[in-house]
Amino acid sequence: MDFKYCKLEIFIPETHISQLQKALQSVDAGHIGNYDSCMSCSKVTSYWRPLDGTSPYIGNVGEISCEPEVKVEVTVFTEKVDETIQAIKEVHPYEEPVINALPIYRTSFLREKEVLRSDRKETSFIIQQILISCIE
Repeated sequence: MDFKYCKLEIFIPETHISQLQKALQSVDAGHIGNYDSCMSCSKVTSYWRPLDGTSPYIGNVGEISCEPEVKVEVTVFTEKVDETIQAIKEVHPYEEPVINALPIYRTSFLREKEVLRSDRKETSFIIQQILISCIE
């Protein structure tokens, strides 16, 4: 199954939201219909322990850290995920930023024709699979 969009989840200190937003704009992430710069932010509490050989932005090697962060969610075209992640890494302060790319099965902003075309293609595939299993 092909996914047209992905949602990126980015965990970042609140102090870096403005830089992140500019980086996302530079690669047209968060462009939905006639709107751009669309993203959501939720405050979260994150835990981690830096291991030997790290230089943590926050926390101390060998100690569990517990800090407030922001989870930013932004929708991107699947073909732009790698470019978008690279732009995020350029402004993210962490050595190992947490960036999750999740495929989006369906969104509310797909044009009706796109949804119908996608549904027809998927339905055709399912019917083909059923017919093949019946023949075998």
